[in-house]
Formats: sequence, structure tokens, C-alpha cells
Amino acid sequence: MIEREITERVALCRPDGRLNPEAVGWTRKPLHDTSGIGRGRYARARNKRWEYWNVTTPTHILALTISDISYAGVHEVWLFDRATGEAIGANAMAPFAVDTTLPGTLGHGPARAHAADLAIAIDEVEGGTRLRAITSRVRFDVLASRPPGHEAMGVVVPWSERLFQYTVKDVACPAAGRLWVDGVRQEVPEGSSWAVLDHGRGRWPYRMRWNWGAASGIVDGRRIGVQIGAKWTEGTGSTENALVVEGVVHKISEELTWTYHPGNWLAPWRMRGERADLTFTPFYDKSSRNCLGVVATEGHQCFGHYTGWMSESTGARVSVDGLTGWAEDVAQRW
Repeated sequence: MIEREITERVALCRPDGRLNPEAVGWTRKPLHDTSGIGRGRYARARNKRWEYWNVTTPTHILALTISDISYAGVHEVWLFDRATGEAIGANAMAPFAVDTTLPGTLGHGPARAHAADLAIAIDEVEGGTRLRAITSRVRFDVLASRPPGHEAMGVVVPWSERLFQYTVKDVACPAAGRLWVDGVRQEVPEGSSWAVLDHGRGRWPYRMRWNWGAASGIVDGRRIGVQIGAKWTEGTGSTENALVVEGVVHKISEELTWTYHPGNWLAPWRMRGERADLTFTPFYDKSSRNCLGVVATEGHQCFGHYTGWMSESTGARVSVDGLTGWAEDVAQRW
């Protein structure tokens, strides 16, 4: 598979809302203007916009989501205690995404959500992104840093000129800050905490299934990030697979084969291709199932550890042994 690298700024959409063919490709930094999502006459009810951040620490896993899926805002704050196994979540749905703010283009303004038992704030600040969230039991304030020269893979996945997705998957961002659980403060320690961004802007088919995997950490003294996906990109000519080494993206332009056991989600997963041979061993399954008429989600986001290797653009193999991350299987009707 040959994927075109884009090196100059480009609009994702034409003025009427259809996909701009010049936007199809991948980038090492955000170059796509996505402000056209929500404009024009094409596929109005299919517009999907979100920011998802996950932070892994030696003691906890934190996550927040702000999303606008056209007819609702769907938000979440989630925390997992790695020692006790306790998971604390707060979810909210806001009709027509009231009290939801998302920038038209990544980095061009704050993101906010306030509904029910949660409030979330995402702000671009000097050196990175500040992540804040509060619920009745959980609060955190974390900086996801971007060291000089840090790259993040962006890619456009085209299903048609009407339906398409732009995603930025930014892995292995050093993180630091504080969290509170039931009023008790704990640290998000610098040097052993990692943040991952899933930024999305696009128009989706009504039914979709996907796999996504990511991991971050230090292996053999180097900062390593894993980014892999499957199913939703098949047949589009695009993939979301990449290895990140010391902040440099090594794009992998092949579909990986995922092997896992639905119904036995904590069994090992395998992801293989010419430039990757990964084993993922879960320790926790964050399962979700929601059905609200025509809108439904069934997902398993499993957290665990990766072993194996991925290759750089030169062909050199890079170990990912011991990296903490996740792999997921999600089926969506929206």
C-alpha cells in the first residue's frame, strides 16, 4: 500500500462539505483544516467530532472524552486503580451537544463539556495540552507534553466523497500532574506517565466496527509509542498504523492481521504484518454496552502490556516489550 505524505496545510472539505481529494494522505503534524465539518449540505447528521485523551501512570489509568455526534454530546471521565482494580466512571449525554465546545481544527481553541456529574476542560498551553476533569469522586489536572521535534500521525480515511474521517493519533506524550480520588491527592509522576490523544473530525457511516491499539513508554532507553488499528480502514487505501521512536513517526502502510477471542477478552491478542509482530496481554476489560434506539455501542477496551517488535522506516526492528497500553474492539451504530 502506498500512502501519500502531506507536508503543507490543506482543507479537509470542499466548500460544499464533500471530501477534498488533496486532503487524502498522512502527516507528521496536524496540517488539516477541519473547520468545514458541519458546513455544506452533505451528510449533516453524520458529522462526528471528538477529543479522547488517555493517561497511564504507574498507579492509575485516566481517560476523558468530549464528543459531538451531531444529535448529542457524549462525554466521559474514567479512572482505573491499577492496584485495587476499582474503576470509577462518569458518563453524560447532552441532547444536541448543548454545553459542548470543540474547536473546528485541532489546536485552534479550547474544548469543554459540562453535563450531569462531570465537567471537562482541554486547553493548548505552552509545551503541550492541559487536561482537567472533575466528577463527584474524581478530579485530575494533567499536562500532556510535546517535547521539541515531537511528531503525531494524522491520516484521512476516505470511504467516499460524502463519508470520511480525519484522525490524529498522538502517542508517547510525557505526562505529569495530579489526581484526586475521594479527596485524596496522588501524583501523576513525570518520567513514568504517558498521554495519548485520539482526535477525530469526520462523517461516518451509520454502522462501523473498529480495532484500535496504542501503547507508550521507555524501552532500551528510548521513548517508544505504538499506534495500530484495523477493520474501519480496510479497502480505503489508508491505515492508522505507525511506530513512534523518540518522537519521530515511522508510518506503516499495511493492514495488520488482528487475532483475538471475542468472549474471552483477557486472552492474549496478536497483531502481525511484515513490519510488526505484537502480542498484547490484557489485565482489565473496560466493557460497555448501550442501546438507545437507533444509537448503540458495544465495546471492549482492554488494558494490558505489549511485547514484540515493530520496524522503523529503515527496516530496523524496535522492541516494544513491556509497554503499557490497550487494544479494543468496538461496534457502533450512530
